[in-house]
Amino acid sequence: MISKKSIVDNVKTLFYALIIAVIIRSFFLQPFYIPSSSMEPNLLVGDRLFVTKYSYGYSKHSFPFSPSIFEGRILFSKPKKGDVVVFKTPADNRTDYIKRLIGIPGDEIQFIDGNLYINNNELLKTKISNIDNVFCGNESIEVKFFNEKLSNGKEYTSVYRSDYTFKNSNKFVVPDEHYFFLGDNRDCSKDSRFLSEVGYVHQDNLVGKAQFLFFSSDARVGSIFSFWNWSNIIRFDRFFKQIKWKIKLITYKKKLTLNLKI
Repeated sequence: MISKKSIVDNVKTLFYALIIAVIIRSFFLQPFYIPSSSMEPNLLVGDRLFVTKYSYGYSKHSFPFSPSIFEGRILFSKPKKGDVVVFKTPADNRTDYIKRLIGIPGDEIQFIDGNLYINNNELLKTKISNIDNVFCGNESIEVKFFNEKLSNGKEYTSVYRSDYTFKNSNKFVVPDEHYFFLGDNRDCSKDSRFLSEVGYVHQDNLVGKAQFLFFSSDARVGSIFSFWNWSNIIRFDRFFKQIKWKIKLITYKKKLTLNLKI
């Protein structure tokens, strides 16, 4: 027979465990799941990663359910161009997005003939491949792979559709205390270019910096519960990988070949 004291002790243990989990999630690390292909080829659908909450300081969005316990941001450390950042989309201040930081306050950003200009300077990019494929949702699209280099020296891999569907834009001027984000899968990303849906992101909406992958699975192949097919479903080569600026194209192509067999 279970005693009353035993029940109370178990409840206390669960309560303390919950408090510790909330503290870790709010102040140190929070896991996130990648649900879309907007950051391919660097982040794939099914990637699980850890975000450091302390990288940019803390706001109400650092805590579960974004309670209005204080205004503004404390211990603020400015993000750097090229960072992969999780933020609350300004449209509802609730949905988590993950994109790459491209513009800081005062920057002028514009697309001209499919090329990205920052402060009237064309972003330096070097073609890696002429035609290849990545996913856009469940559709495989033809893209060109580029190595892009920002003014602070940070480099990363980006892809553009071979037909450059997003060619020209008005000039975006990033307001004070706001940031401009783009997905690495440039023609398959809802980001700061779409002002009514994402737009400029206030510094208080920053959640944290994406740091490393800890797990990855491909739902297109099958359910993770299909343990007999784990060799195809689980991307073991992506476990505990730091999120880097550049990828080796050959590594991505191997994984893409697997995806296209579905």
